[in-house]
Amino acid sequence: MPLSKLNKEQYRAATAAMGHNLIIASAGTGKTSTIVARIAHLLNSGISADKILLLTFTNKAASEMIERLEKYFDCKIIKQIRAGTFHSVSNLLLKSLGKGVILKQPSELKTLLKSITDRRQFHRISDTKGYSGAYLYDIYSLFCNSCVNNESFEDWFALNYPDQAEFAAIYDDILREFEETKVQFNYADFNDLLIKMRNELKNGSAICFDEILVDEYQDTNSLQGSLIDAFNTKSLFCVGDFDQSIYAFNGANIEIIGSFKERYIGANIYSLNINYRSSAKILALANKVIANNPRLYPKSLEVSRDGEFKSPVLLVYDELFVQYSAVAEIIAKSRYHKSDIAIIFRNNSSADGLEVALKEWGISCKRKGGVSFFEAREIKALIDLVAILVNPKDIMAFIHIMEYARGIGNAHAKELFDILSSAGHGDIIKGLLHPDKKSAKLAPKKQNYQLGLFDDFSEFMPSNRFASLGFDDEFMASPALNYSNLNQNGAIFLFELRNLIYTIDNELNSSKIISSIMQSKIYNIIVDNLATKRATLRNGNIDSELKCSAIERIMAKARVLLEISKRHSSIDNFYNFLTLGKSEISEGDGVNLLTVHASKGLEFNLVFVVDLAEGRFPNSRLMSDIEEERRLFYVAVTRAKDELVLSYAKYDKIRKVEYQPSCFLVEAGMVRKSV
Repeated sequence: MPLSKLNKEQYRAATAAMGHNLIIASAGTGKTSTIVARIAHLLNSGISADKILLLTFTNKAASEMIERLEKYFDCKIIKQIRAGTFHSVSNLLLKSLGKGVILKQPSELKTLLKSITDRRQFHRISDTKGYSGAYLYDIYSLFCNSCVNNESFEDWFALNYPDQAEFAAIYDDILREFEETKVQFNYADFNDLLIKMRNELKNGSAICFDEILVDEYQDTNSLQGSLIDAFNTKSLFCVGDFDQSIYAFNGANIEIIGSFKERYIGANIYSLNINYRSSAKILALANKVIANNPRLYPKSLEVSRDGEFKSPVLLVYDELFVQYSAVAEIIAKSRYHKSDIAIIFRNNSSADGLEVALKEWGISCKRKGGVSFFEAREIKALIDLVAILVNPKDIMAFIHIMEYARGIGNAHAKELFDILSSAGHGDIIKGLLHPDKKSAKLAPKKQNYQLGLFDDFSEFMPSNRFASLGFDDEFMASPALNYSNLNQNGAIFLFELRNLIYTIDNELNSSKIISSIMQSKIYNIIVDNLATKRATLRNGNIDSELKCSAIERIMAKARVLLEISKRHSSIDNFYNFLTLGKSEISEGDGVNLLTVHASKGLEFNLVFVVDLAEGRFPNSRLMSDIEEERRLFYVAVTRAKDELVLSYAKYDKIRKVEYQPSCFLVEAGMVRKSV
């Protein structure tokens, strides 16, 4: 049975008398086993399964706990337990009450809110630019999750966004119309599920549970906390760790776990202090840093693992990418299986350089929650342009690039390739720069009426239809312009491709070629195309703020590739690096690249925590307060079981920024505090 495998602390907590119980479960102390054992204890005590509610922050966590219980109890009994996220449980309970709603994704409701916001003419009131509907939706979501005491949005907004306070009443009215429209069509988002469920309970709903168990209690926000209270259950079993509260950006309120004893008179507090994960030296470092945060509840972690383990080490490098390469080299020589290694960082911007560095060493990796650097469309487009230069017979690279010329499909791109290739005697670069018009032709077509293949009798047309575009005479003579299915977008695209080739003709230095591509008009067209798509809302409108930020992110990725290209003298060598072993590296297996938030709940034999520099970790742009950044550091280092490597770089040559060591390294005693 689950209870027989518990230590004394876990057993004491799992078998606590029903009431208000808070279990402080520090990193690696077996909180999941304790929750599973608690449910087993309730069932053994005669509590009906359908009177037990388990609330988690992921459906996966709930499923894993239910699967464990099914090993010891009849599956039919266990399936009666209500288990899932706050939102999934609320959705099911609302449906059971006949109060079901049409659940809409945030992206859909952002479009609805934008349609309302766009009718307001902020420029007639002030020179200050009003927020877009998409951004206003995110602000409103934070308000819903943070405020539950009848505070008005107008007052809350004016206090928290003083630069836009003059529009507070307008935003309040926009949101009133937004809510009325949602009611009209019975739409709801994730916040609405909790609000509606809470209101049903407050209005006397018959739904009740003998005990509610809450996992990751430190991450609950005010809205979730108010829903728990609305159930008005006589027994609560909340498991969490205040030192792992890292979701303030999403509205999480650490005061909920901090005030448990004051809010529930007679509440019992239990602590799980035996760590089964990390070595004593790793835990000592983690505890030394986190001790600088206020102690909400007393706890003292003990180590259960025996044996000799390495002390955490700090590695300091002169430059950011030197750091990433060094980490990759250490991993290449490590005795651990690659899947048992994790590199953890505060900000996703670190991931691109790390992925490239690992690839240089032929090390496979996987990024949780994100597109591989080499699979990002802006990087693939850069690589395809390089491919055309390195191998002018690469038809797939040409077809991929021509996808960014609006109105030119794959079939037309292939025929353009045939024309240019034949005009260049098998070389499309020659076909673009110095075409032999007499040789230009299309590949013969197969005629099959059953398959819908017919001859196209208008394959060539005069090029003077593009005369208004201002092309030079040399390009106007290109046989590609005679292709009947070529439109103006395609003609301009080919013109800029030719101009790029002229710019880098006979250039062999890889970094100079990448730099030229990034500065070219053809890449500018590609970037604009991608950014426009990423900023296009469902109603077809383009959010200018989203587009600007998309362009910045695209160019930031391109600069990473530029930096790596400097390590490869020739373009041929660089292209080989980009292509060889790509399939294996893109499979998503190997070293784990994780943000701190994505690493939560995981553990690895060897952990690297990188970019531990002031401004990066703690992150001056993302942080809500230094205490939460310190909790993020605590979560990161306590993912390590056997070995922990900390590192930072003194300089970032891309951004031209110098860095000082993180204050957490000072607190850990790894570096001296600068005077």
